Amino acid sequence: MTGADPGVTKAIETFASFLLESGRELTGIPVAYRAWGRLNAAADNAVVVCHALTGNVDVDDWWAGLLGPGRALDTDRYFVVCANVLGSPYGTASPLSEDPATGRAYGADFPVATVRDSVALHRRLLERLGVRQVAFTIGGSMGGMQALEWAFEGDFVRAIVPIGVGGRHSAWCIAWSEAQRHAIYSDPAWRGGRYVPGQGPDAGLATARMMAMVSYRSYASFEARFGRSAAEGEDGPAGFAIESYLRHQGEKLVERFDANCYVRLTQKMDTHDVSRGRGGYHDVLGRIEQPALIVGIDTDVLYPLAEQRELAQRLPRAQLAVLEAEHGHDSFLIELDQLNDIVASWRRGVVDRDR
Repeated sequence: MTGADPGVTKAIETFASFLLESGRELTGIPVAYRAWGRLNAAADNAVVVCHALTGNVDVDDWWAGLLGPGRALDTDRYFVVCANVLGSPYGTASPLSEDPATGRAYGADFPVATVRDSVALHRRLLERLGVRQVAFTIGGSMGGMQALEWAFEGDFVRAIVPIGVGGRHSAWCIAWSEAQRHAIYSDPAWRGGRYVPGQGPDAGLATARMMAMVSYRSYASFEARFGRSAAEGEDGPAGFAIESYLRHQGEKLVERFDANCYVRLTQKMDTHDVSRGRGGYHDVLGRIEQPALIVGIDTDVLYPLAEQRELAQRLPRAQLAVLEAEHGHDSFLIELDQLNDIVASWRRGVVDRDR
């Protein structure tokens, strides 16, 4: 399906089969994607944008400040593609998809797919679209994991931009993931993931989102925005404003997401380790040959700046840029002007120069 703008495409491609790292084979796999701009004659001007945990392919919604002519993701110069990951409810195979073997939604039977699985599947998508080489990959958080994993596709990818992430999921991050999953598991409506669609663990999913939002922001961000101010109810003050904000964030996610998908995606993130099966961690980082822009956030408590410094020190052709903002991890979705300037400047000096 093509959008009103002839340079914008939104579609789903289906693949007959796909073998996961686990050895499980999926069949009839849909992959949703959007694309902006045009593939050039050499088919080597693709830019792959990788979305975060609860994100989708609508880059023009969540990264509008980076997408478009003259911006970091210059649609006059590049063919910009964003594909939905395995396990997400936005069009690619997930717990909500129909299992061809049963004719019913996979639900809890949908397997854990790794970050590598999504990258491998997305490479097949790009090749079907005619892409011969990717100029650079870019993404934040779970998207940063994918951007980094793309480096292991060899000459197919010329450069990478991982944002707000490390080379492997830390015990700290796994702990946050498991605590959120446990909130879902503890909801009586969870039923081992075998709930009736529309009757799932809404309270558990909302609680998981509330917990996540705390990890995505910072002390300074919450203090500046909320402090100890009261929330206003119909009959006057109704608790603290921060409480109301977190409840609202939980309710919003329940309206658009699925608990089984959330569980599988957080498990996907926990698989993130670029050295798994490849050798010693530092040795593997040292074998990444592509130029890399590593972007860290100075107030990130989930993926601390020390993780990005490590990547910048260990990757042979990396440079570190620090996004200075009070909003914590989510700053890569908030401080778009600053992030656009950082990425655009690097792209012009490194990627464009190589063309």
